[in-house]
Amino acid sequence: MKQLFTTVILAIGFSTLSNAQLAPQPSPASKLEQTVGLTDLTIQYSRPSKKNRVIFGDVVPFGEVWRTGANENTKFTNSDVLIFGKDSLKPGTYALFTKPTKDSWELIFYTDTDNWGTPEKWDDKKVALKVSSKPMMLKDAVETFTISIDGLESVNGATLTLKWDQTGVAFPFAVPTDAKVMANINKTMAGPSANDYAEAADYYLENKKDLKKALEWATKATDMQPEAFWLFRTKSLIQAELGDKKGAIESAKKGLALSEKTKYDNYTKMFNESLKEWSK
Repeated sequence: MKQLFTTVILAIGFSTLSNAQLAPQPSPASKLEQTVGLTDLTIQYSRPSKKNRVIFGDVVPFGEVWRTGANENTKFTNSDVLIFGKDSLKPGTYALFTKPTKDSWELIFYTDTDNWGTPEKWDDKKVALKVSSKPMMLKDAVETFTISIDGLESVNGATLTLKWDQTGVAFPFAVPTDAKVMANINKTMAGPSANDYAEAADYYLENKKDLKKALEWATKATDMQPEAFWLFRTKSLIQAELGDKKGAIESAKKGLALSEKTKYDNYTKMFNESLKEWSK
């Protein structure tokens, strides 16, 4: 038994060693998280260094698709739509590729993020968006490849910037901050929704709080959304808990008719069972 225990411990130890990183990566991994307005951005990439090399036109050839970093795909995630000029990028996670030339850079958002480096076979159908920008000459060389989100003084947009060696490329974009804020304001000013009232009523019912207040909220919910059979379920249960069987039966019958119409069998069954119990 002791020998078996020792063997297991050794096996675990060797497994741990085999999965451990024994030496630092020459192009260390980096993760950038940035909120622009109300839009969340995440960029995961590996950062190669110059090391006295000529980068663009040599290490990174002109006119070829570059992985935009090192090792695995550089991954770009946006929580909301981004607008680059007249083009928009849907929310999602993309592999970030570039195609540099002396006079212009293409930034490519690619839907397949599982390629190591660049795809073996390029598929234009997987290109979510291409945008172009002119490179700029930097005064001081940047030793390690850097991706940043700049221009954060505005809540309505920012700039995705790539820098390495003496080359910088900027891709400005806009975010739908104003539209989201206005939607939030309008929702708040309009007051609670039917679901908000229903959730509050459910909580009061489950936790045996003020059931008269719960009934008030449940009634507001059914008035706002009279076709929602599940709201009548909550209302009927509150009425029954308050001892108002007549009201509970009336609400349950309304909910039953709606659930039968929309063919929600589970609710139909629950309404029928409650009606049978309350009609005794």
